[in-house]
Amino acid sequence: MSKITDLIELCQGHSVYIQTHNFPDPDAIATAFGLQKLLEEYGITSILCYDGRIDKLSSSKMLDTFQIQLFPYESLIADMKETDPIICVDTQKHAGNVTDFVGDEVACIDHHPTFIPIEYRYQDVRITGACATLIAEYYALLGKTPGKDVATALLYGLKMDTLQFTRGVTELDIRMFGFLFPYCDQEKLAALERNNMEFADLKAYGEAIESIQIYDKVGFSCISFSCPDALIAILSDFILSLIEVEVAVVFSFREDGVKLSVRSEDPKVNAGEILHRTLQDIGNGGGHATMGGGFIPRSRLGELGRFPEDAIRNMFLDTLSKM
Repeated sequence: MSKITDLIELCQGHSVYIQTHNFPDPDAIATAFGLQKLLEEYGITSILCYDGRIDKLSSSKMLDTFQIQLFPYESLIADMKETDPIICVDTQKHAGNVTDFVGDEVACIDHHPTFIPIEYRYQDVRITGACATLIAEYYALLGKTPGKDVATALLYGLKMDTLQFTRGVTELDIRMFGFLFPYCDQEKLAALERNNMEFADLKAYGEAIESIQIYDKVGFSCISFSCPDALIAILSDFILSLIEVEVAVVFSFREDGVKLSVRSEDPKVNAGEILHRTLQDIGNGGGHATMGGGFIPRSRLGELGRFPEDAIRNMFLDTLSKM
């Protein structure tokens, strides 16, 4: 781990951009927001930014609850310069889920494994249940008390990315929960955790159930219509909850290509690794041992043949047979 004071020194005298992955979830938003407020304590201003869409109800609620300003890349590109410092949070360059902005990616704070190594002037990449945990630790190490909104946002990101402390939890996640909890707004936290499903989501649940196929404890579900990234991830958690399934693969056919989500509770099957291996010649993918995401661009779909759903399923089964 690099020292957080190194990042502060790197940013001083600059206005920086804090960039999340393209479809920011609560953990990414909490990480960016918490870091922004921490840098403010040292006189450093920053702009939170992303590319893609806010396609998760929980993310929208979070932005509204804490009045977080998260700017789309299209609204900033005219003013960004190649020398503008960028801090990537909850993602890394070439991770497959992040756009290469005009500025200079000088720093990276992430909790996912690295598949394509990149040199940053500051780097903190550690495997934890949530990236928000790393920001919480910065506050603790610097002796700073997070504001009530920051503490609540970080706690929410931590709880969401660990699926209420049931997935990928580390000792540091637990310690940082204990650090943040006394400072949080419990009413706001409870309100954020309620009613995070929309009526339209039920159609995707129905198709996931209708299309499921299970091969030796590997469950595949195909959504034939466009489905938001966040919902695909939720559906993969849903399929994994079946007692017959230890590895869930859910994919959605969209206008821009195929979005995939994998979940694994089999210690011998690393979700991020299987995505990276399976898609490396036709798309991109990666993630944690227990969860990951991937994408096949529309321009490559022709390589899947007349029956792309079968081709994707067979690609994963072939990779699994070699692991």
